[in-house]
Amino acid sequence: MSGYDDLPDAVVVADADGCVTDVNAAARRVLRARPEDLVGRHVRDAVALDDLTGHDWFSCLDPYGGLPQRTLLSEQGWYTADGDEILMTGRLVREEPRGPVVRLVLSLRRAHARAYRDRAHSDLVATAAHELRSPLTGVKGFTATLLRNWDRFTDGQRRLMLETVDADADRLSRLITDLLDAARIDSGRLTLRVEPTDVAEHVRAILAGLSLGFEGRIVVVADDELPPVWVDPDRVAQLVTNLVENAERHGQGVRDVRVEAADGDGVRLTVSDFGPGIPEQVRDRMFTRFWKSGDRGGTGLGLYIVKGVADGHGGEIEVLDGPEGGAEVRVWFPQNKPEVLRDEPPA
Repeated sequence: MSGYDDLPDAVVVADADGCVTDVNAAARRVLRARPEDLVGRHVRDAVALDDLTGHDWFSCLDPYGGLPQRTLLSEQGWYTADGDEILMTGRLVREEPRGPVVRLVLSLRRAHARAYRDRAHSDLVATAAHELRSPLTGVKGFTATLLRNWDRFTDGQRRLMLETVDADADRLSRLITDLLDAARIDSGRLTLRVEPTDVAEHVRAILAGLSLGFEGRIVVVADDELPPVWVDPDRVAQLVTNLVENAERHGQGVRDVRVEAADGDGVRLTVSDFGPGIPEQVRDRMFTRFWKSGDRGGTGLGLYIVKGVADGHGGEIEVLDGPEGGAEVRVWFPQNKPEVLRDEPPA
């Protein structure tokens, strides 16, 4: 096994004569070759890449020649015989400054991963710009109108305009929060401030406020006895809000919200809707960034944040068909009791 096998990128090492001495598992996958087909060969032949015009990378870059002060091959795109683009960079190891190259270390990665990341960044910018434009237009329009024509409006008209501006400001704040939380989840920096929580009572308090914006009261069904779990109440509120709003937007309304003791540990939260259900083939994709169903509005970040919050608590999330129709989204929260308290002797 290569000493570089734990690295995510493909690595090819050649000696002073250009003979390949080591390749890792990722390099074998990228180059689609067995170790015996690579080790011992000249690096020019083992890493057979060109620029699609017949010029191979080795002749163009001349890693063992050229300027004696070179120590790095800048990242460039080269192509396999099948037309796949490979991004390659390299280190020229010299035992002394301006001395001959004693070892060449190449790092390879497929370009589609970089292209996917670039597309994701572009999607993020486009989504943010689109979602920010509408409330900003409303804020600008109403404030400009009020500033120009304040004396022409009645108190009631001014109040209505200011209430609209306030609602648009709340929408902007929510969008910015979602974008920041999505970035934190991406980088593994989502913070949690856990405390012992009665999830059923917490969910009732959350839904009491949310019900004001929906037709009818949301029914909460909870077990009589539930174990307290250690969760971040604010993050749980964010999760519940996103699930309920998703059910209202895409599931034709919330059927009920259930909080039950999970088998063995923790509690299980279930949000059911009246919709047509969610096809099995999209159930995994619906928790990815920017996933949307149909032409309804939204950033496509709500369910991505739901999964990030569940994962941050060490929980699990699944989507099922409801026994009365529609879809059910279940989130399991483990008890997460700190070990220092778990080991306390009984009173």
